[in-house]
Amino acid sequence: MDYGFQYQAGFTQADGFSYWPAPVKLNLELRILGQRNDGYHNLQTLFQLLNIGDELWLKPNKDGLLELESDYSEVPKEQNLVIKAARALLEQTENIQLGATIKLNKRMPSGAGLGGGSSDAATTLVALNHLWGLQLSHQQLCQIGAKLGADVPVFVNGHSAWAEGIGEVLTNTQIPAKHYLIVYPQCAINTGKIFSHPALTRDDKPIKLRASRPEVELKSLGYNAFQPLVAELYPEVKEALEFLNQYGQAMLTGTGSSVFLTFDNEREASKISALCKQRWLTLEAKGINTSPLTENA
Repeated sequence: MDYGFQYQAGFTQADGFSYWPAPVKLNLELRILGQRNDGYHNLQTLFQLLNIGDELWLKPNKDGLLELESDYSEVPKEQNLVIKAARALLEQTENIQLGATIKLNKRMPSGAGLGGGSSDAATTLVALNHLWGLQLSHQQLCQIGAKLGADVPVFVNGHSAWAEGIGEVLTNTQIPAKHYLIVYPQCAINTGKIFSHPALTRDDKPIKLRASRPEVELKSLGYNAFQPLVAELYPEVKEALEFLNQYGQAMLTGTGSSVFLTFDNEREASKISALCKQRWLTLEAKGINTSPLTENA
């Protein structure tokens, strides 16, 4: 199955909807520096955007109605981050007549550590800011997005980035082009359970990534503080990691459950992908530094 984007952002359909992509991400490094007084954790992570993701079509209206159309039923529509993002954006304006119909094509698995829901929210913020003519800055959109989820700002920002704080302090980074094989063990990770687990490492030493020479710095990366604990608690993840480790350095993304391998070319990724497809949902992707969402935003 082709999970790549087919259209550019803002491509207008005949029925009045415009198309907006929601690319997902991998964490190429993820360190936990400590827990804050507000319960959040200070992190360091390297976000690599991918050329795959969910898709949204949006059609604004002046009826004040927000409607989400989607076959995705794992989360009630009113609790979907797409609707939450639209409502959060409306709170920034006094125009109660603004509304939209949003069609969501959920192509990425949920609970996979790819940031699909956060990316959907970010795309909604960026798209409706444009379609409603609100003219909010990217910084304002990032601030709104951070209240919806720690990963939302990087997708609003639209660039692969080194992130600190809870993930909202971003430094755009040029990551050398790589291909990725992603395996989803078909189990959803309880993120709250992982973050609160007493065995989670919370005292990683901070590191400094020099954006000027990422090709050198990246060679020393490949650590995820959540990986040992997730592998211990979720046998499905451990099995996938052990299988992929036969072919390279397998790594968990986010809090999981997806694990991935990095390749220099598509042919190598496809070769190992063929061995995985009978056991797991398997995705192939290419890293991108700039999100297609930014083209018409």
